[in-house]
Amino acid sequence: SFGSQCSLFINVLYKECFTYPISLSPRTHSLTLFSFSLVFLYHPLLLLLCVPRFHHNNHIPPFMYQLCLSTRNSKSPCSGVEDMLFYTITEGKDQVPIAQFTSALKRTGLQPSDPRLKDCMEKLRQASQKSVGDIMMDRDLFHRCMAGSIVLLIQAFRKKFIIPEFDIFAKQINEIYYEVEKQTDGKVADYIPQLAKFSPELWGVSLCTVDGQRHSVGDTKQPFCLQSCVKPLQYAIAVHEDGGDMVHRYVGMEPSGVKFNMLSLDDEGDKPHNPMVNAGAIVISSLIKVNTIQGMCECSRVMDFVKKMTGQEYVGFSNATFQSEKETGDRNFAIGYYMKEKKCFPPGADMIDALDFYFQLCSIEVNCESGSIMAATLANGGICPITSERVLSAEAVRNTLSLMYSCGMYDFSGEMAFHVGLPAKSGVSGAILLVIPNVMGVMCWSPPLDRVGNSVRGIHFCQELVSHFNFHNYDNLRHFVKKEDPRRQHGDDRNKSVFGLMFAAYSGDVSALRRFALSSMDMDQKDYDARTALHIAAAEDDPLYHLRHRRPNINVIIVIIFTVRLKVHNKHANKQTNKENNLERQLCQCFYRDL
Repeated sequence: SFGSQCSLFINVLYKECFTYPISLSPRTHSLTLFSFSLVFLYHPLLLLLCVPRFHHNNHIPPFMYQLCLSTRNSKSPCSGVEDMLFYTITEGKDQVPIAQFTSALKRTGLQPSDPRLKDCMEKLRQASQKSVGDIMMDRDLFHRCMAGSIVLLIQAFRKKFIIPEFDIFAKQINEIYYEVEKQTDGKVADYIPQLAKFSPELWGVSLCTVDGQRHSVGDTKQPFCLQSCVKPLQYAIAVHEDGGDMVHRYVGMEPSGVKFNMLSLDDEGDKPHNPMVNAGAIVISSLIKVNTIQGMCECSRVMDFVKKMTGQEYVGFSNATFQSEKETGDRNFAIGYYMKEKKCFPPGADMIDALDFYFQLCSIEVNCESGSIMAATLANGGICPITSERVLSAEAVRNTLSLMYSCGMYDFSGEMAFHVGLPAKSGVSGAILLVIPNVMGVMCWSPPLDRVGNSVRGIHFCQELVSHFNFHNYDNLRHFVKKEDPRRQHGDDRNKSVFGLMFAAYSGDVSALRRFALSSMDMDQKDYDARTALHIAAAEDDPLYHLRHRRPNINVIIVIIFTVRLKVHNKHANKQTNKENNLERQLCQCFYRDL
């Protein structure tokens, strides 16, 4: 579209042109660039006539010639956008090594293994096989390879993903990871023999955003069993297939207040407290098994769901863990018989089969990388971020996240909701599945557990994450202590605040200025022309007239000077125009006389 092409072109020009010496004022230069963009879009030949004259005076960089020529000679209807993207990535060069392109891609958070880039990466691989040495990517190769994914790449390189400065965010995640790695408390679970074999030194964290940006650090490719982390998944599948009303005939939605493996039902004594305790998970397993088509393996069906949630990344099965679960599952058998006595199972369900199925589900394997995509699918409303396939219904995701928030962390659920404020589910394998709705999913894994069965390092990581970033559900309340928001591009907040401040000064909005002052805003901050709000208020219309007639502008100046205690002649006064200086001086003289 015209708007997207114009915006992208201006962004590229602004970045490149301001790195060269110019003799135009910033305002004139911006208008010149905008004029270039309009001419460029409507008539490249006309722009070619103009470029040499500007280039002679060192006003624009040589790279402009390349953009103009590539557009004039282009045959593809979208090649203008592709060229802009190409020269943005290559920083104005005609060609770059493919490795440099993939590095730039990774900095945006996209991985070369992303299914959405499969065709692009395959074409690049084929091109690499035909050449020897460093493979260079020029415009033609870029057009051939990237045409099918141009929209995704434009979003990535224009920083339109949910985490725009992803490379900076990834470094901050690494810092948290290495800080938490120092935690050596906890003990590896040993009541299941297979779990006791894991080293306490293992520690991995992976994250995946709702746009498919991914980052991993540590032992993220080591497979581990989901254990209790499968409970929200099986509940989501049951609600997706049968609906929430049907599922909650057999299982409640209240936190139990007791250990996850207690022989305990709700106050009415006819159903488990919630799906996140063992009793509730066993009943959910029986519901899924009853609904499975005759002759179909119910475990394979659930694994197919999980595979879709992970975007076809690693999902496995540990038969050794399954056998260990059966041999050491006396408590779960006791829970099963207790619920059978209380008639908690749906009609047609077999308690022994339901337990066997539950043990199978706990033995499903993932790694941190595939688990993070699974969490991101929940964060993205049931749509896998790297395949764009809807896996779960919106109702299933909403219900699942609500229960994870209130009941997902065993006896630590209340503290987790208080301190972290995000839906999460832990397992005795050392995994923690963390969901930041509409932002990203995180999978942490470290085998040493605390006294209630949660990963020690995983809990610390979640707490550190929320202490650094405003991901807590209630961090965005008004007048709350501000934390860093990685969803905002650097400079966005400042630009908005400067614009709001200047407009309030221009329009005489005293109430807005007082609000800005009360919110601790820097009332002396400057716009692109080094003007403050006081300059704008003093230069607007005829301030002496406003002073004599007590019009709004004098009230604006009173607020700025006396409420915020600004000096009239600040250290940047030499950048004001003579008119602004004279008006300001006269205004202050009149004002002090009135006082």
